[in-house]
Amino acid sequence: MRAMIAFRDFALRRGERLLLSNVDVALHAGWRVGVIGRNGTGKSSLFAAIRGEVEADRGDIDVPNRVRIASVAQETPALDDTALDFVLSGDAEVHAAIQAEANAFANEDWEAVAEAHQRLEALNGYDASARAGKLLHGLGFSADTHDRAVKAFSGGWRVRLNLARALMTPSDLLLLDEPTNHLDLDAVLWLEQWLLKYPGTLLLISHDREFLDGLSTHTLHLHDSRAKLYTGDYTAFERQRAEHLRQQQIAFEKEQAEREHLQRFIDRFKAKASKAKQAQSRVKRLEKLAGTEAVRVERSLRIDLPVPDKLPHALLRLTDADCGYALAGGDTARILEGVGFILEAGDRVALLGPNGAGKSTLVKSLVGELPLLAGERSGHPDLRIGYFAQHTVESLHEGRSPIDHLGDIAPGVATQTLRDFLGKWNFPGNRAFEPVDGFSGGERARLALALIAWRKPNVLLLDEPTNHLDLDMREALAEALADFDGAIVLVSHDRHLIGLVCDTFWRVADGKAQAFDGDLDEYAAWLRNRDASEDGKAGKRKGASTPGHEPAVAEAPKGKAKKVNPVKLAQAEARVAELERQLQQVDDALADPGSYQDSGQVEKLTREREALATALATAESEWSSLYDAA
Repeated sequence: MRAMIAFRDFALRRGERLLLSNVDVALHAGWRVGVIGRNGTGKSSLFAAIRGEVEADRGDIDVPNRVRIASVAQETPALDDTALDFVLSGDAEVHAAIQAEANAFANEDWEAVAEAHQRLEALNGYDASARAGKLLHGLGFSADTHDRAVKAFSGGWRVRLNLARALMTPSDLLLLDEPTNHLDLDAVLWLEQWLLKYPGTLLLISHDREFLDGLSTHTLHLHDSRAKLYTGDYTAFERQRAEHLRQQQIAFEKEQAEREHLQRFIDRFKAKASKAKQAQSRVKRLEKLAGTEAVRVERSLRIDLPVPDKLPHALLRLTDADCGYALAGGDTARILEGVGFILEAGDRVALLGPNGAGKSTLVKSLVGELPLLAGERSGHPDLRIGYFAQHTVESLHEGRSPIDHLGDIAPGVATQTLRDFLGKWNFPGNRAFEPVDGFSGGERARLALALIAWRKPNVLLLDEPTNHLDLDMREALAEALADFDGAIVLVSHDRHLIGLVCDTFWRVADGKAQAFDGDLDEYAAWLRNRDASEDGKAGKRKGASTPGHEPAVAEAPKGKAKKVNPVKLAQAEARVAELERQLQQVDDALADPGSYQDSGQVEKLTREREALATALATAESEWSSLYDAA
């Protein structure tokens, strides 16, 4: 197998800081490589080196000259070009041929028209506009926005345009750095399916473990200035690294304590989840955590959300509520109508649906930040809300430290008590006294969450809390939220977090907020089936969000199918169990260091695992359909 990228004794610095050293890794053509590591370990700098934007401090990085590289631009100028034309320009040759043809027609130069036509035929360029339209459609742009100028879109939508343009670019090597940021869950699921069909080599930086698990054939782990390549997805990496750490006997006693803690965590929430069909996705995600204790000890990061002082049963209610906001001139924008929403102690609700459909509007209405346009909002007298919004991180004050921010909401509390609390949120020692000016986005988000936790809320309303958080912090937050005694309403594109924390799902779209009868995996399957039934035609997908426009939504499945044969149900259950057993055997083999003495054996096991995972997903879908009908 030929190498697409080869690092030889590679070292990289950023200023005085050593990011990577002694890297000797070969990444082969056709691999989909998840690049992981804590923030600051050099993931984005590694991409810059591959693109030739920074030079190695030592050693070599070998990328063949003929390899076409595509990546997502970090900035988008305020262009007058339409969204469709901007995405089309990602394929420079086709775009130039289309422009040449248009100019020739305008000048009535029929010889030039014929030449442009031949060029487009040779480039297979006549379907380029349709391909660009499908990319825009998949990423949430409805047909009526395709002719809108790039400069008319907000920053988040321009990020999506940059992503669509990169996907449009002909490439052998695709570099994606946190591509799911600014995407809603619908678009994340679409992007995952698109990337699975990408024929080239993919290098993917992501803190979304479900996204990594769905895509990665290999995992490149950056840690302690080193880079180590693992075969398999993120979960396989965790198991292999856990085995490696166990072999080194790192913190054995701590590992046993973590094993006991994690097993209690799994047993407690698995038992709860197994009682409700809507929570089956939680069972699957909990089972993935088994065997990862050593990796969790290595992280040494755990969040403990304080127990609420008071936890009444009925916490918050919206009755026949119309949600929206006031416009200039006394007009109103009505986003959601007739919402009936009851939140009780222990509820864990995930809001699903495309961006722009009203999820944040509903959360703000629950908080009371947006007054209702009609209906009633009522809360218990002891209601205490912890609210994390997408703008919360920006509300931190420059020039002030974590201890200053916490002191503002905890006047009179001893400094040592504040330091102890911040230490639990990974702001140890002098870090608690440093100004937030130099903090990363992840550190700022962590501080914002810590300030919320200090108030001991009994309701958490969280709108994209994982933006900027690395995998370690996301894992810690997921466990803390799953252990939280109060109620949670969560908006997130992180399926692992949703699946581990939430067991009730509401779809927000088409001006309505309604319960979705199914779990997270069934929601993903429903989206795929809906898109397939519409033949992928751009602009016709129901529920696609549109900047400044409210989307239509397909009807979620309702009711029960006809009575199913119990024998078929038993056979489907047996099929799932057998495939899970076979998959576990392969995972055990991949976790065995002895397997890596024979590269052919590793490749065989990897192919076998991919085939089994695909078969298992199909079998689980069939079982789920039969189970729902039983």
